[in-house]
Amino acid sequence: MNPSRASYLFTSESVSEGHPDKVADRISDTVVDAFLAADPQARVACETLVTTNRIILAGEVRGPAGVVESLEEKVRAAIRDIGYEQEGFHWRDADYACYLHSQSSDIAMGVDAAGNKDEGAGDQGIMFGYATNETPELMPATLQYSHNILRVLAKARHEDASLGLEPDAKSQVTLAFENGKPVRAASIVLSTQHRAGLTPADIAEIVRPYILKVLPENFVDADTQWHINPTGNFVIGGPDGDTGLTGRKIIVDTYGGAAPHGGGAFSGKDPTKVDRSAAYACRYLAKNVVAAGLAAKCTIQIGYAIGVSHPLSFYVDLHDSGQVDPARLEAILPQMIGGATPRAIREHLGLNRPIYARTAAYGHFGRDPDADGGFSWEKTDLVEALRGAF
Repeated sequence: MNPSRASYLFTSESVSEGHPDKVADRISDTVVDAFLAADPQARVACETLVTTNRIILAGEVRGPAGVVESLEEKVRAAIRDIGYEQEGFHWRDADYACYLHSQSSDIAMGVDAAGNKDEGAGDQGIMFGYATNETPELMPATLQYSHNILRVLAKARHEDASLGLEPDAKSQVTLAFENGKPVRAASIVLSTQHRAGLTPADIAEIVRPYILKVLPENFVDADTQWHINPTGNFVIGGPDGDTGLTGRKIIVDTYGGAAPHGGGAFSGKDPTKVDRSAAYACRYLAKNVVAAGLAAKCTIQIGYAIGVSHPLSFYVDLHDSGQVDPARLEAILPQMIGGATPRAIREHLGLNRPIYARTAAYGHFGRDPDADGGFSWEKTDLVEALRGAF
Protein backbone atom coordinates (compact mmCIF):
# COMPACT_ATOMS: atom_id res chain seq x y z
CA MET A 1 0.00 0.00 0.00
CA ASN A 2 1.22 3.50 -0.84
CA PRO A 3 1.36 5.49 2.42
CA SER A 4 1.14 8.77 0.53
CA ARG A 5 -2.43 7.99 -0.57
CA ALA A 6 -5.03 9.06 1.97
CA SER A 7 -8.10 7.37 0.47
CA TYR A 8 -8.24 3.98 -1.23
CA LEU A 9 -9.76 0.49 -1.20
CA PHE A 10 -7.74 -2.51 -0.03
CA THR A 11 -8.64 -6.21 0.07
CA SER A 12 -7.41 -9.30 1.93
CA GLU A 13 -8.66 -12.87 1.96
CA SER A 14 -8.60 -15.76 4.40
CA VAL A 15 -9.42 -19.46 4.19
CA SER A 16 -10.85 -21.80 6.80
CA GLU A 17 -9.28 -24.76 8.57
CA GLY A 18 -11.15 -26.98 6.12
CA HIS A 19 -9.71 -25.43 2.98
CA PRO A 20 -7.66 -28.18 1.30
CA ASP A 21 -4.38 -26.24 1.53
CA LYS A 22 -5.04 -25.63 5.22
CA VAL A 23 -5.79 -29.30 5.79
CA ALA A 24 -2.34 -29.99 4.32
CA ASP A 25 -0.77 -27.31 6.56
CA ARG A 26 -2.48 -28.76 9.63
CA ILE A 27 -1.17 -32.24 8.85
CA SER A 28 2.39 -30.99 8.24
CA ASP A 29 2.40 -29.06 11.51
CA THR A 30 0.95 -32.07 13.32
CA VAL A 31 4.06 -33.91 12.14
CA VAL A 32 6.30 -31.09 13.44
CA ASP A 33 4.57 -31.21 16.84
CA ALA A 34 4.90 -35.00 17.04
CA PHE A 35 8.66 -34.83 16.52
CA LEU A 36 9.24 -31.85 18.84
CA ALA A 37 7.18 -33.53 21.57
CA ALA A 38 9.49 -36.54 21.32
CA ASP A 39 12.70 -34.49 20.97
CA PRO A 40 12.86 -30.67 21.13
CA GLN A 41 15.93 -30.79 18.86
CA ALA A 42 14.25 -32.85 16.14
CA ARG A 43 14.40 -31.70 12.53
CA VAL A 44 11.36 -31.73 10.25
CA ALA A 45 10.64 -30.60 6.71
CA CYS A 46 7.27 -32.16 5.89
CA GLU A 47 5.12 -31.58 2.83
CA THR A 48 1.57 -32.92 2.59
CA LEU A 49 -0.75 -33.51 -0.34
CA VAL A 50 -4.45 -34.20 0.17
CA THR A 51 -6.97 -35.07 -2.53
CA THR A 52 -10.05 -37.26 -2.91
CA ASN A 53 -9.72 -39.83 -0.11
CA ARG A 54 -5.93 -39.71 -0.16
CA ILE A 55 -3.27 -38.30 2.19
CA ILE A 56 0.41 -38.29 1.18
CA LEU A 57 3.31 -37.13 3.37
CA ALA A 58 6.83 -36.55 2.07
CA GLY A 59 9.97 -34.84 3.27
CA GLU A 60 12.92 -35.29 5.58
CA VAL A 61 13.15 -35.71 9.33
CA ARG A 62 15.64 -36.37 12.09
CA GLY A 63 14.35 -37.57 15.42
CA PRO A 64 13.59 -40.53 17.68
CA ALA A 65 12.77 -43.86 16.13
CA GLY A 66 9.09 -44.68 16.30
CA VAL A 67 7.69 -41.19 15.70
CA VAL A 68 6.99 -41.86 12.02
CA GLU A 69 5.07 -45.02 12.92
CA SER A 70 2.82 -43.00 15.27
CA LEU A 71 1.92 -40.33 12.72
CA GLU A 72 -1.03 -41.94 10.96
CA GLU A 73 -3.18 -41.91 14.08
CA LYS A 74 -2.30 -38.26 14.77
CA VAL A 75 -2.97 -37.23 11.16
CA ARG A 76 -6.38 -38.89 11.12
CA ALA A 77 -7.24 -37.28 14.46
CA ALA A 78 -6.35 -33.85 13.04
CA ILE A 79 -8.65 -34.38 10.04
CA ARG A 80 -11.45 -35.55 12.32
CA ASP A 81 -10.97 -32.43 14.47
CA ILE A 82 -11.41 -30.25 11.37
CA GLY A 83 -14.65 -32.09 10.66
CA TYR A 84 -14.16 -34.19 7.53
CA GLU A 85 -16.48 -37.19 7.49
CA GLN A 86 -17.54 -36.94 3.86
CA GLU A 87 -17.76 -39.56 1.16
CA GLY A 88 -14.98 -37.91 -0.83
CA PHE A 89 -12.72 -37.25 2.17
CA HIS A 90 -13.16 -39.04 5.49
CA TRP A 91 -10.72 -38.99 8.38
CA ARG A 92 -11.12 -42.73 8.89
CA ASP A 93 -11.30 -44.01 5.30
CA ALA A 94 -8.84 -41.91 3.28
CA ASP A 95 -5.77 -43.79 2.01
CA TYR A 96 -2.63 -42.77 3.90
CA ALA A 97 0.94 -42.92 2.58
CA CYS A 98 4.08 -41.64 4.32
CA TYR A 99 7.33 -41.06 2.45
CA LEU A 100 9.27 -39.21 5.13
CA HIS A 101 12.99 -40.06 5.13
CA SER A 102 16.15 -39.06 7.00
CA GLN A 103 17.45 -35.49 6.74
CA SER A 104 20.25 -34.92 4.25
CA SER A 105 23.65 -35.11 5.95
CA ASP A 106 24.80 -32.17 3.80
CA ILE A 107 22.03 -29.94 5.19
CA ALA A 108 22.61 -31.16 8.74
CA MET A 109 26.34 -30.36 8.48
CA GLY A 110 25.57 -26.74 7.57
CA VAL A 111 22.96 -26.23 10.29
CA ASP A 112 24.43 -28.09 13.27
CA ALA A 113 26.72 -26.35 15.73
CA ALA A 114 30.20 -27.87 15.86
CA GLY A 115 33.39 -26.76 17.60
CA ASN A 116 33.56 -22.96 17.38
CA LYS A 117 30.80 -22.88 14.77
CA ASP A 118 27.38 -21.75 16.01
CA GLU A 119 24.20 -23.22 14.61
CA GLY A 120 23.68 -21.94 11.07
CA ALA A 121 20.54 -20.91 9.25
CA GLY A 122 18.66 -23.84 7.74
CA ASP A 123 18.51 -22.12 4.36
CA GLN A 124 19.27 -18.89 2.60
CA GLY A 125 16.43 -16.41 2.27
CA ILE A 126 14.75 -13.17 3.24
CA MET A 127 12.12 -12.93 5.97
CA PHE A 128 9.70 -10.10 6.70
CA GLY A 129 7.66 -9.00 9.67
CA TYR A 130 4.99 -6.30 9.84
CA ALA A 131 2.74 -4.51 12.31
CA THR A 132 0.22 -1.70 11.99
CA ASN A 133 -2.02 0.08 14.48
CA GLU A 134 -5.12 -0.44 12.31
CA THR A 135 -6.47 -3.05 14.77
CA PRO A 136 -5.95 -3.95 18.45
CA GLU A 137 -4.05 -7.02 17.26
CA LEU A 138 -1.68 -4.66 15.38
CA MET A 139 -2.58 -6.42 12.14
CA PRO A 140 -3.94 -5.19 8.80
CA ALA A 141 -7.67 -4.71 9.30
CA THR A 142 -8.71 -6.37 6.03
CA LEU A 143 -6.92 -9.60 6.95
CA GLN A 144 -7.88 -9.61 10.62
CA TYR A 145 -11.57 -9.28 9.82
CA SER A 146 -11.31 -11.96 7.12
CA HIS A 147 -9.75 -14.34 9.65
CA ASN A 148 -12.28 -13.45 12.35
CA ILE A 149 -15.25 -14.11 10.07
CA LEU A 150 -14.08 -17.65 9.38
CA ARG A 151 -13.15 -18.33 12.99
CA VAL A 152 -16.61 -17.45 14.29
CA LEU A 153 -18.27 -19.47 11.53
CA ALA A 154 -16.06 -22.47 12.30
CA LYS A 155 -16.99 -22.21 15.98
CA ALA A 156 -20.67 -22.09 15.04
CA ARG A 157 -20.25 -25.09 12.71
CA HIS A 158 -18.56 -27.18 15.41
CA GLU A 159 -21.21 -26.26 17.99
CA ASP A 160 -24.33 -26.62 15.81
CA ALA A 161 -24.37 -29.18 13.01
CA SER A 162 -27.95 -28.21 12.18
CA LEU A 163 -26.68 -25.02 10.53
CA GLY A 164 -25.64 -27.14 7.55
CA LEU A 165 -22.18 -25.59 7.22
CA GLU A 166 -19.25 -27.80 6.14
CA PRO A 167 -15.49 -27.30 6.79
CA ASP A 168 -14.28 -25.67 3.54
CA ALA A 169 -14.70 -21.88 3.35
CA LYS A 170 -13.10 -18.67 2.09
CA SER A 171 -13.66 -15.04 3.06
CA GLN A 172 -12.57 -11.73 1.56
CA VAL A 173 -12.99 -8.23 2.96
CA THR A 174 -12.50 -4.96 1.08
CA LEU A 175 -12.30 -1.86 3.26
CA ALA A 176 -12.42 1.79 2.35
CA PHE A 177 -9.60 3.81 3.89
CA GLU A 178 -9.73 7.55 4.54
CA ASN A 179 -6.70 9.43 5.81
CA GLY A 180 -4.97 6.07 5.96
CA LYS A 181 -7.53 4.55 8.37
CA PRO A 182 -10.23 1.93 7.64
CA VAL A 183 -13.71 3.48 7.87
CA ARG A 184 -16.20 1.13 6.17
CA ALA A 185 -16.65 -2.22 4.45
CA ALA A 186 -16.87 -1.73 0.69
CA SER A 187 -17.49 -5.43 0.01
CA ILE A 188 -17.70 -8.76 1.80
CA VAL A 189 -17.21 -12.09 0.04
CA LEU A 190 -17.91 -15.44 1.68
CA SER A 191 -17.98 -18.87 0.10
CA THR A 192 -18.73 -21.75 2.41
CA GLN A 193 -19.25 -25.42 1.77
CA HIS A 194 -22.72 -26.56 2.86
CA ARG A 195 -24.99 -29.56 2.93
CA ALA A 196 -27.06 -30.31 -0.18
CA GLY A 197 -30.33 -28.46 -0.55
CA LEU A 198 -29.30 -25.07 0.84
CA THR A 199 -29.45 -22.06 -1.51
CA PRO A 200 -27.18 -19.00 -1.49
CA ALA A 201 -30.07 -17.11 0.13
CA ASP A 202 -30.20 -19.74 2.89
CA ILE A 203 -26.46 -19.45 3.46
CA ALA A 204 -26.64 -15.66 3.50
CA GLU A 205 -29.32 -15.78 6.18
CA ILE A 206 -27.18 -18.13 8.28
CA VAL A 207 -23.85 -16.31 8.02
CA ARG A 208 -24.81 -12.64 7.90
CA PRO A 209 -25.38 -12.23 11.67
CA TYR A 210 -21.95 -13.73 12.43
CA ILE A 211 -20.23 -11.43 9.94
CA LEU A 212 -21.95 -8.36 11.36
CA LYS A 213 -20.71 -9.25 14.85
CA VAL A 214 -17.11 -9.39 13.63
CA LEU A 215 -16.95 -6.04 11.84
CA PRO A 216 -16.86 -2.77 13.79
CA GLU A 217 -20.15 -1.00 14.33
CA ASN A 218 -21.29 1.06 11.31
CA PHE A 219 -18.67 -0.49 8.99
CA VAL A 220 -21.46 -2.19 7.03
CA ASP A 221 -23.81 0.28 5.38
CA ALA A 222 -26.32 0.43 2.53
CA ASP A 223 -23.51 0.63 -0.03
CA THR A 224 -21.63 -2.45 1.17
CA GLN A 225 -21.62 -5.15 -1.50
CA TRP A 226 -22.33 -8.71 -0.34
CA HIS A 227 -21.30 -11.81 -2.28
CA ILE A 228 -22.34 -14.95 -0.41
CA ASN A 229 -21.63 -18.24 -2.23
CA PRO A 230 -21.61 -16.39 -5.56
CA THR A 231 -21.13 -19.59 -7.61
CA GLY A 232 -24.57 -20.74 -6.45
CA ASN A 233 -23.64 -24.15 -5.02
CA PHE A 234 -20.76 -25.38 -2.82
CA VAL A 235 -21.53 -28.93 -1.72
CA ILE A 236 -18.40 -30.65 -3.04
CA GLY A 237 -15.45 -29.11 -1.25
CA GLY A 238 -12.30 -29.71 0.75
CA PRO A 239 -9.72 -32.14 -0.64
CA ASP A 240 -12.46 -33.86 -2.65
CA GLY A 241 -13.18 -30.65 -4.54
CA ASP A 242 -9.60 -29.40 -4.93
CA THR A 243 -6.14 -30.74 -4.16
CA GLY A 244 -4.45 -29.29 -1.08
CA LEU A 245 -0.71 -28.74 -0.64
CA THR A 246 1.41 -27.47 2.24
CA GLY A 247 2.55 -23.87 1.99
CA ARG A 248 0.23 -22.50 -0.69
CA LYS A 249 -1.45 -19.90 1.53
CA ILE A 250 1.55 -17.84 2.66
CA ILE A 251 -0.18 -14.48 2.21
CA VAL A 252 -3.18 -15.67 4.23
CA ASP A 253 -0.69 -16.90 6.85
CA THR A 254 1.04 -13.51 7.14
CA TYR A 255 -0.32 -10.04 6.31
CA GLY A 256 -2.92 -10.40 3.59
CA GLY A 257 -0.83 -8.60 0.99
CA ALA A 258 -0.35 -5.48 3.12
CA ALA A 259 3.37 -6.23 3.58
CA PRO A 260 6.14 -8.00 1.63
CA HIS A 261 6.72 -11.73 1.92
CA GLY A 262 10.07 -13.45 1.45
CA GLY A 263 8.47 -16.46 -0.25
CA GLY A 264 9.07 -19.21 2.30
CA ALA A 265 6.18 -21.12 3.83
CA PHE A 266 5.93 -21.87 7.57
CA SER A 267 3.98 -25.08 8.06
CA GLY A 268 5.83 -28.38 8.20
CA LYS A 269 9.14 -26.83 9.26
CA ASP A 270 10.93 -27.11 12.59
CA PRO A 271 12.26 -23.84 14.07
CA THR A 272 15.83 -24.23 12.81
CA LYS A 273 14.32 -23.26 9.45
CA VAL A 274 14.59 -19.47 9.35
CA ASP A 275 11.68 -19.37 6.89
CA ARG A 276 9.62 -19.90 10.00
CA SER A 277 11.58 -18.79 13.05
CA ALA A 278 13.05 -15.58 11.58
CA ALA A 279 9.67 -14.55 10.14
CA TYR A 280 8.24 -14.98 13.63
CA ALA A 281 11.10 -12.89 15.04
CA CYS A 282 10.48 -10.14 12.49
CA ARG A 283 6.81 -9.98 13.46
CA TYR A 284 7.74 -9.98 17.15
CA LEU A 285 10.09 -7.03 16.75
CA ALA A 286 7.81 -5.06 14.42
CA LYS A 287 4.85 -5.56 16.77
CA ASN A 288 6.84 -4.31 19.74
CA VAL A 289 7.94 -1.22 17.82
CA VAL A 290 4.33 -0.31 17.05
CA ALA A 291 3.08 -1.31 20.52
CA ALA A 292 5.73 1.01 22.02
CA GLY A 293 4.29 3.91 20.04
CA LEU A 294 7.49 4.41 18.03
CA ALA A 295 5.61 4.14 14.72
CA ALA A 296 2.14 3.53 13.32
CA LYS A 297 3.51 0.91 10.92
CA CYS A 298 6.71 -1.09 10.86
CA THR A 299 8.23 -3.53 8.38
CA ILE A 300 11.37 -5.51 9.21
CA GLN A 301 13.48 -7.63 6.86
CA ILE A 302 16.26 -10.06 7.82
CA GLY A 303 18.48 -11.87 5.30
CA TYR A 304 20.35 -15.15 5.91
CA ALA A 305 22.76 -17.56 4.19
CA ILE A 306 22.50 -21.31 4.72
CA GLY A 307 24.92 -22.55 7.36
CA VAL A 308 25.78 -19.00 8.52
CA SER A 309 24.58 -17.94 11.98
CA HIS A 310 24.57 -14.15 11.84
CA PRO A 311 22.15 -12.27 9.56
CA LEU A 312 23.50 -10.79 6.36
CA SER A 313 21.18 -7.78 6.67
CA PHE A 314 18.67 -6.21 9.04
CA TYR A 315 16.34 -3.53 7.65
CA VAL A 316 13.62 -1.41 9.28
CA ASP A 317 10.98 0.63 7.40
CA LEU A 318 8.62 2.83 9.43
CA HIS A 319 6.60 3.96 6.38
CA ASP A 320 7.03 7.66 7.19
CA SER A 321 5.04 7.05 10.38
CA GLY A 322 7.93 6.81 12.84
CA GLN A 323 8.86 8.91 15.82
CA VAL A 324 12.46 7.61 15.79
CA ASP A 325 15.37 6.99 13.42
CA PRO A 326 15.02 3.57 11.69
CA ALA A 327 18.81 3.26 11.62
CA ARG A 328 18.87 3.29 15.43
CA LEU A 329 16.26 0.55 15.49
CA GLU A 330 18.40 -1.46 13.08
CA ALA A 331 21.20 -1.31 15.65
CA ILE A 332 19.07 -1.93 18.74
CA LEU A 333 16.50 -4.55 17.71
CA PRO A 334 18.82 -7.45 16.77
CA GLN A 335 20.57 -7.18 20.13
CA MET A 336 17.23 -7.55 21.90
CA ILE A 337 17.03 -11.09 20.54
CA GLY A 338 20.65 -12.14 20.92
CA GLY A 339 21.88 -10.89 17.57
CA ALA A 340 19.04 -12.53 15.61
CA THR A 341 20.96 -15.76 15.07
CA PRO A 342 18.78 -18.84 14.51
CA ARG A 343 19.71 -20.31 17.90
CA ALA A 344 19.08 -17.01 19.72
CA ILE A 345 15.66 -16.61 18.08
CA ARG A 346 14.63 -20.15 19.01
CA GLU A 347 15.74 -19.69 22.60
CA HIS A 348 14.30 -16.20 23.06
CA LEU A 349 10.87 -17.18 21.73
CA GLY A 350 10.91 -20.75 23.09
CA LEU A 351 10.23 -22.29 19.70
CA ASN A 352 11.42 -25.87 20.30
CA ARG A 353 8.02 -26.96 21.55
CA PRO A 354 4.99 -28.72 20.02
CA ILE A 355 3.07 -25.47 19.44
CA TYR A 356 2.58 -25.43 15.69
CA ALA A 357 -0.60 -27.32 14.70
CA ARG A 358 -2.63 -24.44 16.17
CA THR A 359 -0.94 -21.97 13.80
CA ALA A 360 -2.09 -23.77 10.65
CA ALA A 361 -5.38 -21.87 10.24
CA TYR A 362 -6.52 -18.25 10.72
CA GLY A 363 -3.04 -16.76 10.53
CA HIS A 364 0.27 -17.13 12.33
CA PHE A 365 0.04 -13.52 13.53
CA GLY A 366 -2.52 -11.40 15.35
CA ARG A 367 -3.18 -14.18 17.86
CA ASP A 368 -3.07 -14.17 21.67
CA PRO A 369 0.04 -15.72 23.27
CA ASP A 370 -0.73 -19.06 24.94
CA ALA A 371 0.32 -20.09 28.44
CA ASP A 372 2.29 -23.05 27.07
CA GLY A 373 4.42 -20.84 24.79
CA GLY A 374 2.26 -20.89 21.69
CA PHE A 375 2.32 -17.65 19.68
CA SER A 376 5.17 -16.36 21.85
CA TRP A 377 6.11 -14.05 18.97
CA GLU A 378 2.91 -12.08 19.68
CA LYS A 379 4.13 -10.91 23.10
CA THR A 380 4.86 -7.21 23.59
CA ASP A 381 7.43 -7.66 26.34
CA LEU A 382 10.02 -5.39 24.67
CA VAL A 383 7.86 -2.27 24.85
CA GLU A 384 9.36 -0.76 27.99
CA ALA A 385 12.93 -1.45 26.86
CA LEU A 386 12.25 0.18 23.50
CA ARG A 387 10.68 3.23 25.07
CA GLY A 388 13.62 3.50 27.44
CA ALA A 389 16.08 3.29 24.56
CA PHE A 390 14.55 6.40 22.98
